[in-house]
Amino acid sequence: MAVLQNPVAMAMLGTGFTFLVTALGAGMVFLVKDDIDPSMQKGFLGFASGVMMAASVWSLLIPAIDMAEEQGKLGWPPAFIGFLLGGGFLFLLDRLLPHLHPGAKTPEGTHTDSFRRSTMLVLAVTMHNIPEGMAVGLAFGLAAQGGSTATLSAAIALAIGIGLQNFPEGAAISLPLKKEGLSKKKSFFYGAASGFVEPVAGLVGVLLAATVQGIMPWMLAFAAGAMIYVVVEELIPESQTGHSHAGTWGAMIGFALMMLLDVALG
Repeated sequence: MAVLQNPVAMAMLGTGFTFLVTALGAGMVFLVKDDIDPSMQKGFLGFASGVMMAASVWSLLIPAIDMAEEQGKLGWPPAFIGFLLGGGFLFLLDRLLPHLHPGAKTPEGTHTDSFRRSTMLVLAVTMHNIPEGMAVGLAFGLAAQGGSTATLSAAIALAIGIGLQNFPEGAAISLPLKKEGLSKKKSFFYGAASGFVEPVAGLVGVLLAATVQGIMPWMLAFAAGAMIYVVVEELIPESQTGHSHAGTWGAMIGFALMMLLDVALG
């Protein structure tokens, strides 16, 4: 099929799925009356961190090394440098973009009085979704370029893993927005909209990889570094407040499941 050979179409297909799952999670605002139980929330955060750590290794860094070596180059420079560049990119976003994490009282990033709390809550999750969208988009773009069934299976495994952790992520933004006083419809809209950055980031990543020859290994490692930054900076600390066993086991299960998906399907 022509779609399977078109990197842009494949990237949109993969990130469209993860965006849809985010929207489904945001739809929980219509079903859940109260906030998510704190232990469950920590478990979800831990699960997301485990999925992202495993995806960074098996779906991004290892393919980046293999691809660089297939191009006749050393495998470690793109993985090492690209990884650090990805982390640096998220560090800059973290410092510059005004955002507020659910449950926090003080906003982070550049100080501004023009953004409402609800806007900064959405920006916090949106910032996290950038590397996820880029990772899924690049994986599907790589599958279209290579035409390998195994590569496509690995991309599907990554999309499933990211989608699984996007569902509670969508709920984690829509429910606090309702608590802030927004209507259910507005809370759902903003929660779903926070995931729209994933198709955008995936499209930018694929177009850049298609434009610059040999940059795909660097882009894969870049996405991995950005995801690990989010995990270490935000997800793990938030999941471990009060020394949470739920967060720890969530991370263990998320890592194991993403590893299983990638190894079994990829």
